[in-house]
Amino acid sequence: MPTIAKLRWGVLGVATINNRLLPAFRKSAHAELRAVASRSPEKAEAAAKAANIPVAHGSYEALLDDPEIDAVYIPLPNTLHAEWTRRAAERGKHILCEKPLTPTASEARELVAFCAARKVLLMDGFMWPHHPRTTGVRKFLDDGGIGKVERVTAAFTYPLQPLEPSNIRLRSDLAGGSLLDVGCYPVYGIRWAFGAEPVRAWASARYLHGVDVEMSGLVWLADGRVGAFDCAFTMAMRGWLEIAGTEGVVHIPDLWLPGPRATYTVRRPDRPDEEVAVEGEDQIVHMIDDFSRAVLHGDPLTPAPDEAVRTLRVLDALARSAREGREATV
Repeated sequence: MPTIAKLRWGVLGVATINNRLLPAFRKSAHAELRAVASRSPEKAEAAAKAANIPVAHGSYEALLDDPEIDAVYIPLPNTLHAEWTRRAAERGKHILCEKPLTPTASEARELVAFCAARKVLLMDGFMWPHHPRTTGVRKFLDDGGIGKVERVTAAFTYPLQPLEPSNIRLRSDLAGGSLLDVGCYPVYGIRWAFGAEPVRAWASARYLHGVDVEMSGLVWLADGRVGAFDCAFTMAMRGWLEIAGTEGVVHIPDLWLPGPRATYTVRRPDRPDEEVAVEGEDQIVHMIDDFSRAVLHGDPLTPAPDEAVRTLRVLDALARSAREGREATV
């Protein structure tokens, strides 16, 4: 059998999200995890040993200078994404950056242009768009399965305990808060389901330590259709999206973090509910493989980095609305 070309990856940092990413690299058909870096050589060595990664670098710069690395994954705090993405791009590395790409749309727009000018690929690390279930729902909607999409409602909440500022998600200087941490998922999902961009936004939030720990919001399209969402660090785990059309409803449970059996339910008048299941798929493996194929073979990069900018434009408006207590233009 012919050997499958693999993209050589490095990881900047030893963040806890790596616990989910590292097993996916091992299952990937198109990626090889070659190195991990930490500002602490001891932490890098420990992480490399624990995950059986061949090379440990005692600084981020050392990994970026490694000629055996083609692409990097950046799971650093939000305020460090732009800096280290730029440094990686300057060395010709392709970048998969943890979401949100940056704290604001203007920063993201500049970063996308910076990487494009250096001819490196850039994608933010939303995993759910890469799941085959998402592909199936998109085709179903595009084929008119529930008629015209009229309303989209979504949520992502989980209990973050304790709510102490020692957690980077609760630090305003690191662009923390529930909107950027988990609210970005339903906002992106609303945009995706409509296939159109919001033009107005309204939100209400509860704040602690200078960041939002709960937020509820509405977004309006130019034609008046509405999307609604909520996000929080203070509630039980919820992660669904519902799409209401003129001829039916699609409900997608656990859209952002599906289990081995990922389902969605279609409800239409005068028909039994229909459950569609997609089994045995790992959306993290799909994300890594999709990005790797785009670099190796020139496959289209989906989602394109401009998607991150568009979602952040809506997030910016929601954040302004919640702070100012009035509707905001996107």
